[in-house]
Amino acid sequence: MPGLNRTRLPFAGHVGKIALLSTVLSPVATGSAFAQAIKFGSDGSVYFEPLQVAALSAFVSAICIAVVSAAALIRARRMAEEDRERLLRENADLKLAADRTEAALNADDQRTVIWGARDEAPKVMGSLPEASGVPRSQVGFLAFGQWLEPASAQLLEARTRSLRAEGEAFLDVLTTTSGVHIEAAGRVNGSRCFIRFRNLTRERQQYAELAERFERQRTLVETFESLIDKVPMPAWTRDKAGRLVWVNAAYARAVEVASATQAVAVGVEFLDTAARKAIADSRQGAPVFEKRLSLVVGGARRVFDIVDVETASGSAGIATDVSELEQAQVELRRTIDSHARTLDQLATAVAIFSADKRLKFYNAAYRALFDLDTAFLESGPDDAAILDQLRASRKLPEQADFRSWKHEQLAAYQAMEARESWWHLPTGQTLRVIANPHPQGGVTYVYENVTEQIELKSRYNALTRVQGETLDHLSEGVAVFGSDGRLRLSNPAFGSLWKLSEEMLAGRPHINEVVGHCMAAHGNREAWDEVRLAVAGLADSRNRLTGRLDRRDGGVIDFTTVPLPDGATLITFVNVTDSVNVERALTEKNEALEEADQLKNAFIQHVSYELRSPLTNIIGFAQLLADDNAGPLNIKQREYTGYIMDSSTALLAIINDILDLATVDAGIIELDLGEVDIPSTVGAATAGLRDRIAEAHIDLKLDVPGDIGSFVADEKRVRQVLFNLLSNAIAFSDDGGVVSLSCRRTDEAISFIVEDHGRGIPDEYLQAVFERFESRTNGARRRGPGLGLSIVKSFVELHKGSVEITSKIGVGTRVVCRLPLNPSIAEAAE
Repeated sequence: MPGLNRTRLPFAGHVGKIALLSTVLSPVATGSAFAQAIKFGSDGSVYFEPLQVAALSAFVSAICIAVVSAAALIRARRMAEEDRERLLRENADLKLAADRTEAALNADDQRTVIWGARDEAPKVMGSLPEASGVPRSQVGFLAFGQWLEPASAQLLEARTRSLRAEGEAFLDVLTTTSGVHIEAAGRVNGSRCFIRFRNLTRERQQYAELAERFERQRTLVETFESLIDKVPMPAWTRDKAGRLVWVNAAYARAVEVASATQAVAVGVEFLDTAARKAIADSRQGAPVFEKRLSLVVGGARRVFDIVDVETASGSAGIATDVSELEQAQVELRRTIDSHARTLDQLATAVAIFSADKRLKFYNAAYRALFDLDTAFLESGPDDAAILDQLRASRKLPEQADFRSWKHEQLAAYQAMEARESWWHLPTGQTLRVIANPHPQGGVTYVYENVTEQIELKSRYNALTRVQGETLDHLSEGVAVFGSDGRLRLSNPAFGSLWKLSEEMLAGRPHINEVVGHCMAAHGNREAWDEVRLAVAGLADSRNRLTGRLDRRDGGVIDFTTVPLPDGATLITFVNVTDSVNVERALTEKNEALEEADQLKNAFIQHVSYELRSPLTNIIGFAQLLADDNAGPLNIKQREYTGYIMDSSTALLAIINDILDLATVDAGIIELDLGEVDIPSTVGAATAGLRDRIAEAHIDLKLDVPGDIGSFVADEKRVRQVLFNLLSNAIAFSDDGGVVSLSCRRTDEAISFIVEDHGRGIPDEYLQAVFERFESRTNGARRRGPGLGLSIVKSFVELHKGSVEITSKIGVGTRVVCRLPLNPSIAEAAE
């Protein structure tokens, strides 16, 4: 060792020097001293001189000491040589051991860090393989956080501080950033402490990896078990026999058990028998069972997504409550279907493309707009193919560079905002195309056919100009006041009517200014106040107002205020002076005519009553004469008597009709309602016409079903209606003609249909046949007073019924009378 060569032996050196000197000088010095000490006496005796003897003794002592010292020196020298040889051997051994230790420490499979004094820099020896991720440089190696995982680096820093501060040894397994496991052993030796890093052996590496994996798996299992125990979804595990091994808290709550442990102990099943059977049956095909099932939980039926996985040791499953999701999906599907139906009903064409540029949805308007084949659209073509198809059918704008134009259109898939373009098609149509990109990819195209809109806009502008010209040339005054009460629009007639200057109208005067000017010149404050309030009033509701202004010059102006949707008010002024004057004259004339009509009706009613009595006497006396009660009559007298009776009867019928109409007009007629037997009523009505039917050789056909029954009406009036209808049909039929009467019953009414095949009624007279005293011959046998159909209409309407008449020249006339089954019920229904 280095310190051993510097060892000194001072005492042995001095003794050696003395012994050497004594050896050299001993023969001469001894003899000389001895000779000087021995003295011979005169007597021949020998004696020693004291001083010399003392000196000799001292000298002899020195010689003895020198001899002893020499012996000691020789022995010490021999021992020193032996110690030197031993120390040299030990030094060589220690050097060899140090070299071996240094060689061992500098091995490639370990690295050692040695700390001496606190202020001494650490010494790093050895190296580790590069595959371990450990830096070669000393500085990089001592920066543990750069090549160790954070957890391992923190652990090593804490261990190092404890080792250097308290001498606490440790043995840990660290993990590098490369995923290699390294063993770190910290020890203290004397005043030095060191940490040895080395790669683990294969077995220990595998053990460490397994231990780490086990710890990670155990932590992971505990974490997942805690997580699954907290999730609101029931979860379970089973052994191979199908028995429950573990369940979470949600499972226990679902089966209404106090705890998960109790649920496992009791074996309460969350899945019903059918669900467990379905899972067992699915094991033959696949180890994973995934299905949506309906289960009863807590007394309510809910929907769960069941996932059950078979493992080597059993199975595990989890149930996710998707009741709300199922309902939301149903609502979403319903909403999507509703939106699809709504879009399909739109007149605007809509097409939706997915992120891969393929057609996902289109509505009927899109197919109709471009006249595309349904099979082609259902195949989901991409956008480029559709553009090519549209170009081939000339449904796209003509483009000089179609490829660039198509590329620009397809750029909408990368756009962030909606893009708008206008397509002017060769067919003359104009489309407004909006490409709206979807955040998740894809584009929604909206094709709005604005051809009509553009045409309408052009027509609107033209119409606006026409309306402006029209307003300017109207004779009525028109003014529009805004919501602020100021004049916005007026025509020349307005200014001329109220004598307002053009300068004043151009300054957009307020309604108060206009009213003040007009009222000062034309008065009528109350009417103008109404106009003012209609324009600038604060009423909650704005209503249309109509009024009249009487001017001082005798003129009459009608005004109308119309509130407009934008808060403005339109006022029109019409000069009705002439109309009012004419109206007044007509009113006076109408009042005179009404008085004359009332006088006429009173006269007719009075005369009719006055004529009935003498006419009844005439008929009675004529019947007496015809019965030969006053004596026999000759043939001529009897013929004249018949004429008197026929004419009198006809006159009486006319008078009765006039009285009935007068009663209807007076509103005092009352119906005698009762059950009316339809067949008997028809028979009674036709009985009175037998003579006329026979005289005209008319073929009367009756179509009255036997089961038609009866209805509620005034039998007398019904019979009178049928009589008048048949009389009118006979009168307008040719000799030998056919007249038919049909009766039909429905759930609500009885219909009487009278048809003849006479000459018919012209269209210009058809609307007047129900008016009174409207009579014409038109080839008929005789001219009547024109009251028959008027009475028919009056009596039918009193029964709450209706009358319809149709006629055609040369074909005949058809009259339909519909009478309700019960007039009281029909009146209540109205």
